[in-house]
Amino acid sequence: MIRINENFTKLKASYLFSDIAKRVSAYTQANPDKPVIRLGIGDVTEPLPQVCLDALHAGTDELSKRATFKGYGPEQGYAFLREAIAQHDYAARGAKIEADEIFVSDGSKCDCGNIQEIFSTDVRLAIPDPVYPVYVDTNVMAGRTGTNIDGRYQGITYLDSTPANGYVPAIPGVATDLIYLCFPNNPTGAVATKAQLTAWVAYAKANKAIILFDSAYEAYIRNPEIPHSIYEIEGARDVAIEFRSFSKTAGFTGTRCAYTVVPKSLMAYDAAGNAHAVHALWNRRHTTKFNGVSYPVQKAAAAIYTDEGKKQVHAMTDFYLANAALIRTAVNKLGFSCIGGDNAPYIWVNAGRDSWEFFDLLLNKAQVVCTPGAGFGKCGEGHIRISAFNSRENVEKALDRIAAALK
Repeated sequence: MIRINENFTKLKASYLFSDIAKRVSAYTQANPDKPVIRLGIGDVTEPLPQVCLDALHAGTDELSKRATFKGYGPEQGYAFLREAIAQHDYAARGAKIEADEIFVSDGSKCDCGNIQEIFSTDVRLAIPDPVYPVYVDTNVMAGRTGTNIDGRYQGITYLDSTPANGYVPAIPGVATDLIYLCFPNNPTGAVATKAQLTAWVAYAKANKAIILFDSAYEAYIRNPEIPHSIYEIEGARDVAIEFRSFSKTAGFTGTRCAYTVVPKSLMAYDAAGNAHAVHALWNRRHTTKFNGVSYPVQKAAAAIYTDEGKKQVHAMTDFYLANAALIRTAVNKLGFSCIGGDNAPYIWVNAGRDSWEFFDLLLNKAQVVCTPGAGFGKCGEGHIRISAFNSRENVEKALDRIAAALK
């Protein structure tokens, strides 16, 4: 008889954002006359930058002519995009990354979930708490964890992010092999200093470990002292893989384009202790299971690296950061402590009560959707995440509603 992968049965009942969608759907069906403002899921609302639209149309037009038609492209991405990424995202910041170390994909969520396939099922995991659920859930699906006991899976070294440490987890006192880090952080909006990242690189080197560095929100960093990439740290090429996305940078959540950097000097080991280039392993996985991002979309992504593209992307991220500043100010006026919102599009609010209870309060009394912190992990309890991704009008209206609901 056909059998299932029983690791899937270890997962909690459903994915966090599915739970939220169900609650919001039930509320809107019961209250059709009360429009809901969504400041929960991190989906963008503003149109694509004009340079991206122009490039997207131009790329599509090329497909209409036999002379310029494109069929299958290179699975790793077209050279014009990979070279632009290497120059503008890395060389410009003093980080040495070659174009052929960059793998273009249809989303960093996919890459963060898929990267674990190339590692042994018995590697020791270190994962922050609270955290983007994909990091944990994909490792549960792969069989690297035990069961979920009191909100945590056995077999994971959880890196607590709390008010006491400024929501930046400390290096664990035990050895681990595969380390997930995300800065600017989702969900907390916290950022890591160069000194903090340097310590993580040293830890990874000492333990022959690999850091999976999710930098999907780096475009929101405004503090010049905060690194945008793990590769700004000396030696990181030998211990880190980096994930980046055009979703929050240039509004590509529906267009789908991202990339993963796997340096050729990065090594992992077999049971006998022999070193293997992770770049070659990921290249094999990528080319076996992925046929590449469409040509017009890659043309649109490359457009953000033009002078005009950089201006338009900066204006877009500035717009969302201005929303975030409004939210942060309003939250503080209501008497809540929070972080994020200055170098990230998320505000992590210490609600001081059950996070799902607070979610329901805001939904039912203010018709505002946030994200309950408990959905991101045990340390998220007592917090909510508010997203700055919406129109200015909706953000201002939502803040007025929240203030009225909490009187």
